Amino acid sequence: MKKVLTYGTFDLLHIGHINLLKRAKALGDHLVVGISTDSFNREKNKDSYHSFENRKIILESLKYVDEVIPENDWDQKIQDILEHNIDIFVMGDDWEGKFDFLKAHCDVMYLPRTIGISTTKIKSELHAVTNG
Repeated sequence: MKKVLTYGTFDLLHIGHINLLKRAKALGDHLVVGISTDSFNREKNKDSYHSFENRKIILESLKYVDEVIPENDWDQKIQDILEHNIDIFVMGDDWEGKFDFLKAHCDVMYLPRTIGISTTKIKSELHAVTNG
């Protein structure tokens, strides 16, 4: 069985997230998704609308996602790859080159982002509408 791993916050789920998860799943038989915990998001100065628990439930309901694990810090990726027997690590191409150090443990792929959509853009547009 070929196993694929990706990470993200996955707050305000949108078509870009779905496209990434669909393409990641197509690379293997089992997709593991690491989602940033609320405490890790605070450490990154990142606000999420949905709690970790809710984001986990949402992702677990998607047909492309086989397993959801918590992302507690930047340094757990090698441990997760080894513990989950990961064959391919996948991230959006906005992270190009940032995870090449993982190539010693598995294949690393950077997939193109969906143009014109991001959680940051959605939040910014909602903020403009409510404060407009």
